[in-house]
Amino acid sequence: MKKSIISILMIVIFASSAMAAGAEHAGGSSKSWIYQFINFAILVFLLVKFLGKPLKKFFAQRRELIEKSIKESQEAKELAKKALQEVEEKLKLKDKEVQDILDTAKKIGEQEKLKIIEESDKLKEKILEQAKTNIEFEVKMAKDALRLEAAELAIQLSEQKLKEKITPEEQEKLLQESIKIIEGRKN
Repeated sequence: MKKSIISILMIVIFASSAMAAGAEHAGGSSKSWIYQFINFAILVFLLVKFLGKPLKKFFAQRRELIEKSIKESQEAKELAKKALQEVEEKLKLKDKEVQDILDTAKKIGEQEKLKIIEESDKLKEKILEQAKTNIEFEVKMAKDALRLEAAELAIQLSEQKLKEKITPEEQEKLLQESIKIIEGRKN
């Protein structure tokens, strides 16, 4: 149909041009003007007659396409806004989850810190008590060793003094008395 409309328009244009050219050669300028007006009117009539409906249809389809595109873009915009809101809400939730995890980790860290401090205090007390016990034991051992050494020195000094002061007769007398005491205990 489009090809036939274009063909008719071409024929009308060539015909009106030919008529206008013939009128000019005939010498009438007012006639020329009338032929041009008639040609123009015919052209307008033919354009409206044959192209009116297709042009209206084309522009209606074009308007519908544009309206459809606008509607689709508005819908896409709304969907994008909704998606953006969902993503922002998810990000807020994730931020909250991250903060909760950090808070929990801090609490656990503080609890572990307090537990380690408490255990180190207990260990310190045990070490101090063990050291105190060790020191007391070492002091006791040193005292015992000093007493033993002092006793040995005292015995040696006594023995030496006795040797210097006691005569052989006194020694014999002390020996006899010691024997009597030992025999008396046996009986």
